[in-house]
This record gives sequence, structure tokens and C-alpha cells, in this order.
Amino acid sequence: MTRGIGLPLFAVLLVQAGACRERPVVVVGEPETIDHSEVHVLPRSANGRDYRITVGVPDSYATDPYRRYPVLYIIDGYWDYKLLKSIVGGLVYDKSIPEIILVGIGYPGDVPDYGRLRRWDLTPVRGDDDNQLGEGGHAGEFLDVIEREIMPFVERRYRADPAYRVLGGSSLGGLFTLYALFTKPALFAAYIAPSPAAPFARGWLFEYEDAFAKAKKPLTARLYMTAAEKEEAWVVDAIKKFDGQLRAHAYPQLTYEFRVVEGERHAATKPESFNRGVRFAFAPRAPVP
Repeated sequence: MTRGIGLPLFAVLLVQAGACRERPVVVVGEPETIDHSEVHVLPRSANGRDYRITVGVPDSYATDPYRRYPVLYIIDGYWDYKLLKSIVGGLVYDKSIPEIILVGIGYPGDVPDYGRLRRWDLTPVRGDDDNQLGEGGHAGEFLDVIEREIMPFVERRYRADPAYRVLGGSSLGGLFTLYALFTKPALFAAYIAPSPAAPFARGWLFEYEDAFAKAKKPLTARLYMTAAEKEEAWVVDAIKKFDGQLRAHAYPQLTYEFRVVEGERHAATKPESFNRGVRFAFAPRAPVP
């Protein structure tokens, strides 16, 4: 009895094992498709680095072939693109913003070291802890890549409206966003900086902005900045101090809003900060109720 039952059972197991081996393997990687989105790995950039961008078009893109759309460029797209895709969808549904093209900027590869890659690109100067966390100080080169390579690629391939571009990024991405504002303020119509790394490099940003203000350069843009109430006190204090410095300089053509997001820490502030920031950034283009 044991042999009679055991042999068929063993045969069944062999068949099951063979079936498992023959099942198709699901490969995770390029290309990725997310609800009207396309992924592009760009040719090696002038700064010697490789970038991967995810571009999402609005629902009307296929049915309205002559329409051009404002664009939101998001730093750290590997983390924040999907979050922003959801936020944008809700705001468009509520008619709080126009339909837009969303671009998330990131890096290709199976397991990119985001920490070191983003530190290299997003920081304007080297920091005291570069040896431990990775070299910084290449924000100028990255901004050039965005202006001369990423934006032209998007505007050639998609029906993007170059008259209204928005840049957004959190933490080091927020530091980079503020750096871009005071380096090439006319490059974007609006800037969104949730919880920016204002203390980086012993407050380098404060001196940079102060020099910009003393040069009396025009600053015609919209800026939305936040701090998270529950993150480290020294970070919150630095962001509040920078907010005070901006208000003291009172740029006449800068439309500015600052908010402390209650109850949140450094990363969890993103959903509310980006939701309000995107609405603020695109307010001049919002549909008429």
C-alpha cells in the first residue's frame, strides 16, 4: 500500500516541480509603465553621468493633439514620482490645477546608490561629512544638465509648454530647488521645496541667498516651502530662519508661501507639502471654476 501510494505521489510532485520550472519569470526593470507614463534612460550627459526620467502625460494628451501642457520636474523621481502622480491626479480632478506633464528625474541601474548619487548632484558645495556620506558640490553641473539636456529632451518628445515649468524637490532636493531659484530664477515659473536641507554645509544657503539679494537681481517666481514640525529641532530652526531671511529681503516679484506641517517628520511631510505646493505653483494656470 505504501509503495502504491508513494510512487504516484512522487510522480505528481515531479510534475508540479517541472511546471514550476516552466513558468515564465517576471523580470522587474526597464521599461516601466505607470498609467500614461514612459521611462527613458538618456544618453550619457555632459557631466559624465547617466539619468533615467519618468514622464507622465495627462488623460487628454491623446485626444487633444494640439494642446501643450505645463511641466512639473521632480527631483528624486525614484522616490517621489508615484506620489506626485497620485497628487496631480487628485488636484486635476478637483480642478485645482491644470492638466500637466510630470517628469521624475532619477538614475538607471538595478540597485543605484541613491544616497551617494543624489548627494553628488544636489549639493552646491562640499559638506563636512562628504567622506562618510559621499562627495557633494556638483549642483551647478546638474542644473546645467536639466536646462540643456533633460528639458530639451522633454520639450522635443512631448507637447510641453516651455512658458510654464515648475521644479520641486524635498530635503537635499529642496536645497537644490532653492539653489536653482537663486542661480537661474527665470528657468522655472515656480519652485516647491518641502523640508529643504537648509543647514547643509554650515548654512551655505544663507550666504548664497544674501549675496543674491544684495546684487538686487530680479526674482519673478513663485516659491512654496515647508518644514516638518516633528523633525529634528536644528533642521526646523534652520528652515524657519531661512524663511525669516527671505521675508526680510522682501523680493517684490516673489510670490511666496511658507508652512510648518503639523505632526509630521522629515519624510512624511511630503504628501501634504507637495499637495499644497503643486496647487500653489500652478495657481496662475488653474482652470476657471
